Amino acid sequence: MFRRTGLLGLGLSLALAAAGSGTARGDVKLPAIFGSHMVLQQKQADKVWGWAEPDEEVTVKIADQAKTAKADKDGAWSVTLDPLPAGGPHTLTVAGKNTVKLDDVLVGEVWVCSGQSNMQMSVNSSNDGDLESLSARDPEIRLITVPNVGTQEPQKDFRGSWTVCTPETVKNFSAVGYFFGRQLRQTLGVPVGLINDAWGGSAAEAWVRRDLLEKDETFKPLIDRWVAIESRAEKGSAQDRNNLRGNSRPGNIYNGVLKPTIGYGIKGVIWYQGESNAGRAYQYRDLFPLMIKSWRDEWGIGDFPFYWVQLADFSAERDEPGDSSWAELREAQTMTMARVPNTGQAVIIDIGEGKDIHPRNKQDVAKRLARWALAKDYGIKVPYQSPTYKSMEVNGNKVVLTFEHTGGGFRPFDVNEIRGFTVAGDDKKFVKAQAKLVGTHQVEVWSDKVSHPAAVRYAWADNPVCNLYSRDGLPVTPFRTDDWTGATANDKK
Repeated sequence: MFRRTGLLGLGLSLALAAAGSGTARGDVKLPAIFGSHMVLQQKQADKVWGWAEPDEEVTVKIADQAKTAKADKDGAWSVTLDPLPAGGPHTLTVAGKNTVKLDDVLVGEVWVCSGQSNMQMSVNSSNDGDLESLSARDPEIRLITVPNVGTQEPQKDFRGSWTVCTPETVKNFSAVGYFFGRQLRQTLGVPVGLINDAWGGSAAEAWVRRDLLEKDETFKPLIDRWVAIESRAEKGSAQDRNNLRGNSRPGNIYNGVLKPTIGYGIKGVIWYQGESNAGRAYQYRDLFPLMIKSWRDEWGIGDFPFYWVQLADFSAERDEPGDSSWAELREAQTMTMARVPNTGQAVIIDIGEGKDIHPRNKQDVAKRLARWALAKDYGIKVPYQSPTYKSMEVNGNKVVLTFEHTGGGFRPFDVNEIRGFTVAGDDKKFVKAQAKLVGTHQVEVWSDKVSHPAAVRYAWADNPVCNLYSRDGLPVTPFRTDDWTGATANDKK
């Protein structure tokens, strides 16, 4: 089976190695993820690694501790630092036959900012980007971006460096990442380090180790499609050859972008992705949990927090019921919270732009992610979870829906009429429904056109018309009560 990139991939791998994989023997070296101005994760045993001569003894010093290791036969070494409290700046030195000194090292909270273009979208491109950049003068926020490299060969390093947050350095950094980090920094009062590795247009399968996908029958159609593309590529079109280096090939981003950072001390991950997988939403039910679990397994620091952004509203508004691949992808995202521990979802069904898949309001997206982190990881008492559907009860021609996380009650936005609910009988034909609030955590739904209701849906469209919030200001999570076969159920490639 054709698995690798052929001569094209060999050239890429050699170029990446020459760029600084760190395996060249001689001086003590560190990968780019370690550098001056970096932030180490506080209150955690952080790993530091690099390369030296085989059997060379290497000593790492920071604050009042020193850790020593001996390089193996390939020149690789690693040490694990004792947990450090927030603060700094420190100097970290790595000494063998030569000495590497990293200055201005802080200790605080470190988060990975990952996903596709809505995570990659820069501060400069967000709402009031010019003003946001002008005010970005916090020397205790530190930033690093991992370049987009797609390859089947696991990389050990990348081209990049940590920078101090300034009006200039923040302009091209992830807007969601920066606004999230800024909220943590202002709330917690400790240094914050942000690792941006997002890649626009990327598919989730590219972020997963290929061998994990290959051994799971669930993903066989996906892998088979890529085997066919790879078989055509060496004598195929330019597009086929480009696909080999691209952001959708299984394992490509895992190897070229994620792998060089795995093991660095982090608190958690924020993730904004799914648009590229919407056509295979049912498959995402398994793919997304597998991705999260595989990252945690390899990082080796337990089930670190993993919070994602549910897909925003997009494309033409739909006021009439119908099938929706984006609604099914949102459903797959919601399901992941029940399947994977220590996860959370920021619902932004009210923040998108119908005409633009890249909504500019990244500030509110980041705040909703930050609520999860502040509440779950830092003990700050703030509302964080959108109302979610719990159960239904049919009474005649009406359905009473019970919700969790309502924040003391509901609040329709803009008008008193509750918008966004549809109802169907056993014929599976949905119609727009009326709704009214019942107490603090229930909604009654009905339509005169459906005498025997069997299912209810809310905000079930690419761009639904909906307006129900908790009193805390968080939008109700889109949902359906049925499990009828969806539009993407049979698309697994």
